[in-house]
Amino acid sequence: MKCLVVVAHPIADSLCHSLARSAIQALTEAGHEVQVEDLYQTEFSPSLTVSERQSYYRPPFDSSAVQSQVQRLLSAEALVLVFPTWWFGFPAILKGWFDRVWAPGIAYDHATDLGPIKPRLHNLRRALAITSLGAPWWVDRLLLWQPVKRVLKTALFGTCAPGCQFEMLSLYKAECLSVKEVEVFCSRIERRLARWL
Repeated sequence: MKCLVVVAHPIADSLCHSLARSAIQALTEAGHEVQVEDLYQTEFSPSLTVSERQSYYRPPFDSSAVQSQVQRLLSAEALVLVFPTWWFGFPAILKGWFDRVWAPGIAYDHATDLGPIKPRLHNLRRALAITSLGAPWWVDRLLLWQPVKRVLKTALFGTCAPGCQFEMLSLYKAECLSVKEVEVFCSRIERRLARWL
């Protein structure tokens, strides 16, 4: 498959980059074609431009400033997102990637009556979100009901790519993990991606 790996962490030797390398290696070894979109390295701007916002409901959407990112998304059959969860949400740069790249006419179409949107990402078959959190598992799952997972599964993939099989791997208490615990989690990533056909 054509796989797009989107990495959203500002520090090159971070835990997230280590997890991304494990994912990239597993996909490459399985024979997939891999493209990497490192949002911080490419200095992706997360802010919608005036033109982009004005064209959200007045087609066509002005994607001229993000055309290369749009083309990578549209050509992908599989998507891996690697990012830290900060304040139980996305890093601003990843949220901006969704705002600017998963836009009308690209990831979905507005209904004429502004009812439910119509999906466009029919090419996406598989997606895996890999995230690190400082919190323990029970805070994310029991107190907050996994807000990042719910947004990804329901609001993004569920509406823009309903035929895509979505999965998520969360690494909790990320600031105090041993090397062995990180290795075990990387093995989980590799096993999960080895199942992709």
